[in-house]
Amino acid sequence: MGAPLHLAIADSKLVAPLKAAGALPDGTPLSFAEVKPIHRAFAPMAREGRFDASEMAIVTALQALAFGKPIVLLPVTLAARFQHRCLIRLASRTDLTAQALRGKRVGVRAYTQTTGMWVRAILAEAVGLPASAMRWATQEGAHLAEYQDPPFVEHIAEGSLPDLLRSGALDAAILGNDLPDDPAFAPVFTDPDQAARDWFARTGVVPVNHVLVARRDVAEGRRAEIAALCAALRAAKPAATPDLLPMGEAALRPALTAILAACQAQGLLPRPLDVEEIFAPARALGLG
Repeated sequence: MGAPLHLAIADSKLVAPLKAAGALPDGTPLSFAEVKPIHRAFAPMAREGRFDASEMAIVTALQALAFGKPIVLLPVTLAARFQHRCLIRLASRTDLTAQALRGKRVGVRAYTQTTGMWVRAILAEAVGLPASAMRWATQEGAHLAEYQDPPFVEHIAEGSLPDLLRSGALDAAILGNDLPDDPAFAPVFTDPDQAARDWFARTGVVPVNHVLVARRDVAEGRRAEIAALCAALRAAKPAATPDLLPMGEAALRPALTAILAACQAQGLLPRPLDVEEIFAPARALGLG
């Protein structure tokens, strides 16, 4: 029996069988770091390679690759969701439509947060608002120390985004898993579920949030175990329509193409990347 693979992956239906077994099908033991919420694992993995393999926000993974960090992006989606309902306002501000956000102050945990990237891409596609058309207020910096926010981004005082909405410090805010269940708030998009279906019908793009990455030396030195990890996660994927967990290069390519274009437009990357550069390391190791 070899050394354990040290992993940081959030609880989900994909990882539950592996956590229950404590090992890969070939017997390789697995050690899971307890990191909650999982986004707290992204900076340690991107900056110092703390884990053998880790869940990572796709924007963080692309920034890490652009800055030359020794990670390999594996074509395994671990989390995705439609994003229209993540942009909220006070329910009383019925005038604040998506079109009315120009010049307004929008809060988001970090400018580099993947949910924020998707919402800005949706605003650009749906109503023609580029990222620079709004004032972005953030509470955290990027997971990559090298990245600097654009000039239209400012840091705001402590306090939850919902509380800052209530006080009027923000006009709108973007939240993900922490969306408030409170009638005081409403989505900016009218009927966000229908808006998401319409957007998906137009674009055919799955809004991927998190993928699997491995430290480069681990991917190279423990290729069989990383391949087995990818295969086990893929095997645990539940059937769903539409498929929000694209696995493999071909399935991920449309989302990744859209993400790269959005990241470039929003000033999230220090240099251009293309799909081939991103997939090449995993493909060369037989992990595509």
